[in-house]
Amino acid sequence: MRSLPLLALATVTLGGCALKGDVRRVEEQLLEFRMETARSDSLRAVMLDEVLELQQEFLDSLAYLQRRLIAFQGDVRTDMTEVQRQLVAIQELTGQSQQRISELRAQMDARATAAFAPPEGAAPGDSAAAAGDVGAQEMFDVSLEQLRRGSPGTARAGFQQFLREYPRHPLAGDAWFFLGESWEASNGDSAAVAYDQVVEQFPDSRRAPTALYRIGLLAERAGDRRAAEVYYSRVIAGYPRSEEARLARSKLENPEG
Repeated sequence: MRSLPLLALATVTLGGCALKGDVRRVEEQLLEFRMETARSDSLRAVMLDEVLELQQEFLDSLAYLQRRLIAFQGDVRTDMTEVQRQLVAIQELTGQSQQRISELRAQMDARATAAFAPPEGAAPGDSAAAAGDVGAQEMFDVSLEQLRRGSPGTARAGFQQFLREYPRHPLAGDAWFFLGESWEASNGDSAAVAYDQVVEQFPDSRRAPTALYRIGLLAERAGDRRAAEVYYSRVIAGYPRSEEARLARSKLENPEG
């Protein structure tokens, strides 16, 4: 009978030990869970910091691009304004130059009419011819001045008007030559046509060998070496003692020169 209390006491003691072990295991699991949670939170915090850093870099890049775009738009507006201003200035200069040519022609015609009034007994046509010479010379000089000043468009208009009004004037050959020169930088074909008029209409003009040689240069510039050689040969054959003939010989003997 004494064994029953001992058995009960042992059972209670063992039960108490089991309870403490369970509590310890629970505490260990809870601690492990807390540590795992802390690691997860730390990892999420690191990832969040990286996301925030990337977001800030993106915002900084976007702000930089916006500033560049604003600056570019400002530059474009400034450039467009400057281009428009230059176009207006060119238009004004062109209009003034053309108006100046017309005014000078009118002034010269009026001055010539007064200066070359026919004396008593002179034929009426004599004064008209003299007045025309004065007007033609002035128109030619003004057009050439515009070309030398770097206004080929204005000069071209002047020479074209000169040739319409004075096609057989002694300066017509020179007018065709300078008309070609006004085209040379912008339209080689038109320049060649004008130079060809010098050669065809005024073969004895002092400009003829130069015009013919320049047609050869234009052909060579356009990549047509065969046509260029034809023109160089024509310079040598037609104007053998000219400086252009010497240059043409050099071109034929040394194609790369």
